[in-house]
Amino acid sequence: MNRSKLTLNFNKNHFEKAAWEAQSVVVGIDEVGRGCLAGPLVTAAAILPPGKINRLLKDSKLMDLEERLRAFEWIKMNCAYQTGIVHNRIIDQHNIYQATLIAMKKALVNLLSQPIQRPSAILVDAMPLKLNDTDFADIPVYYFNKGEQKSSSIAAASIVAKVTRDTLMEKYDTLFPGYKLGQHKGYSTQCHTDCIKEQRHTIIHRISFLGATLTSMENDETNEQQSLC
Repeated sequence: MNRSKLTLNFNKNHFEKAAWEAQSVVVGIDEVGRGCLAGPLVTAAAILPPGKINRLLKDSKLMDLEERLRAFEWIKMNCAYQTGIVHNRIIDQHNIYQATLIAMKKALVNLLSQPIQRPSAILVDAMPLKLNDTDFADIPVYYFNKGEQKSSSIAAASIVAKVTRDTLMEKYDTLFPGYKLGQHKGYSTQCHTDCIKEQRHTIIHRISFLGATLTSMENDETNEQQSLC
């Protein structure tokens, strides 16, 4: 399989336009939730319809909620896409880097297992995805930083992943009240770490990410015990 890391010395949507001229398509892949203390990592793989680029498609992190939902509605009506989700135990078991690759591969396989046109290239935001153990090892993979800014396919994937994960975290908020998961979506905010210190972690927290927080909790407990002696 050909995997190439690229610099940003090419125009936006270079791969999309080249594929469309050849009557083909490309897949964009991105992730959301790598730096969170709780919840799953969500990835998505997306294929734009040939010749269609919507100005709504950009880095999901730079969009407000209304913009993301408008873009997601367009994606649902026009694009082929699938997600790949790995829960916190997989992240703790494999580390976040490997878990991201696992989730990205899941999203891609889920998408390409459907009866759709086989893509001529796979575009990934920053991650050197390996497909040797899949039926898609012959498809070239290109990965580059700031992928959402250089590829509308990657931007579409980032929007799908972001909306999907935010929706999951809002559901978790009702299952684990008191952690304000719907507010911070599991990221390492002061509010979130304060909730963990007050109530301990839940079954959806990434234990491997809680080192500093757990250490702080232990120190607080030790100090409290010493003050009682």
